[in-house]
Amino acid sequence: MEEKNPNRPSQANLNEQKLKTTMYAMIAVAAVLALVLAYVWYQKSSLVSELNIEKEALTEQMISLQNDYATLSSDNDKINAQLDSSREEVSQLIERIKKTEATNRAMIRKYEKELGTLRSIMRNYIVQIDSLNTLNHKLTADAAAARREAAETRRQSEELSKAVESLSDQVAVGSVLKGRAIRMDAYNGSDKVTDRSSRVVRLMTTLSLVENELAPKGPVRVYIRVKGPDGILLTGEDQRTFDYNGEPLICSASREVDYQGKEVELSIYLNGISDFVKGIYTVEAYTENNLLGSAELMLR
Repeated sequence: MEEKNPNRPSQANLNEQKLKTTMYAMIAVAAVLALVLAYVWYQKSSLVSELNIEKEALTEQMISLQNDYATLSSDNDKINAQLDSSREEVSQLIERIKKTEATNRAMIRKYEKELGTLRSIMRNYIVQIDSLNTLNHKLTADAAAARREAAETRRQSEELSKAVESLSDQVAVGSVLKGRAIRMDAYNGSDKVTDRSSRVVRLMTTLSLVENELAPKGPVRVYIRVKGPDGILLTGEDQRTFDYNGEPLICSASREVDYQGKEVELSIYLNGISDFVKGIYTVEAYTENNLLGSAELMLR
């Protein structure tokens, strides 16, 4: 039978020592796990904090962009409609960012890209508005210059019209045919001048159309109106009606001549009067636009 050694540890002591070792090991592992968990929690908290700061920064940038859009305006209806659409898009994006968790990095990155796109669109609007403003300023300046030029043109035109009108009046006055040396003689059957009423068979009026380069060239008809001592118009074989300044008149006789601006002498006979009485006879010579003159003849 084996004898017990008093210095040898018992089995119970060995088991107790193993248990203590295991417990210490577990405590060490637990401490390590606690440290690891604390580190992970710290890292996560730091990351969440950074993400929240990033989200707030993105929100502030979006609000700043919204304010920038609010300052843009244009006189162009198409651009204004596009601006309204972009403003609405920015407002909706701000609301989506506020509702999105900071830890949703995919959505945050998407919003950052949309922010960049909206900024680019805004820069394009600024370029368009500046271009339109520059064009509008140029068009305004051109329109003002055109108005001044038009006003000056109207003034010159009015002055020219007045000058032309004045010149036309002068030409109209200067172009009127005039007569001179108007006289009337009585002739007997022998074609000799007589002043005896009982021997007169016809009257002859002579006159000259004076030289006038301004007067119209071409055929001109001269009319005479002869009145007897009683004031009654004498009408002969060449009686006709003519318009004098728009008023119809009956003439005693007439004759057409070719007038080319040089002086023309002409004679007009009044035939077909049955008898003449004593007294003063008057003759008036006309064109359709002017009274050429008058003369008297005394028959005894």
